[in-house]
Amino acid sequence: MHRWLAPTRIAFGLLAAVALGVAGHRAATGATGVVDFFSYFTNLSVMAAVVVLLAGGWAGLTGRRPVPGPVRGAVVLCTTVTGLVYGLEVAVYPVALMIPWVGHVLHQVMPLVMLADWLLDPPQRRIRPVQAVGWLAFPFLYLAYALLRGWAVGWYPYVFLDPSRPCGYGRVAGACFVTTLGFVLVGAALMWAGNTLGDRRAAGSDTPPRGRRAHARTT
Repeated sequence: MHRWLAPTRIAFGLLAAVALGVAGHRAATGATGVVDFFSYFTNLSVMAAVVVLLAGGWAGLTGRRPVPGPVRGAVVLCTTVTGLVYGLEVAVYPVALMIPWVGHVLHQVMPLVMLADWLLDPPQRRIRPVQAVGWLAFPFLYLAYALLRGWAVGWYPYVFLDPSRPCGYGRVAGACFVTTLGFVLVGAALMWAGNTLGDRRAAGSDTPPRGRRAHARTT
């Protein structure tokens, strides 16, 4: 791992934590409310990214075991899709929380940071397809939560999940299908990139590769 990567991870983790704190305070003291603040996929994804970055940075500085590749991959997938969806203007962040620099950090900076971190420091062990499929667990749980809570309280965090809009549940189902397809395609690309770059790093290293990658190279 590059020597500068550990402090860089900590720096971006702290930046994201501050941005979330500012947005959370504004939500708690305004009309949005704390529960709604924690109901946005963006906020939850960036919270997970903060934990991964700080834990990874601390591990790099102290020589501790790094964050497992499958865990990192799940968070990278969520933040990357968040950035793509926001870039396509499908998901609109609430005006009450949209402090310009906060929105920039959460929707643009952090997805790029997490993707770059994955590519610069690919997982030490190959990501298996079953692990990549497991990355979809949180998005599906979030979708169930958002729809059930929306049905109960009449509020949905994103417009494309609101069945009261034109075309109702048919439009919601279509949006969910397209979003799921996006998660699958991005997840497959992340798995391929992580495994390919990890193999190249192992091949160019003087130390023997670890785990399943080692087994694959010795058979």
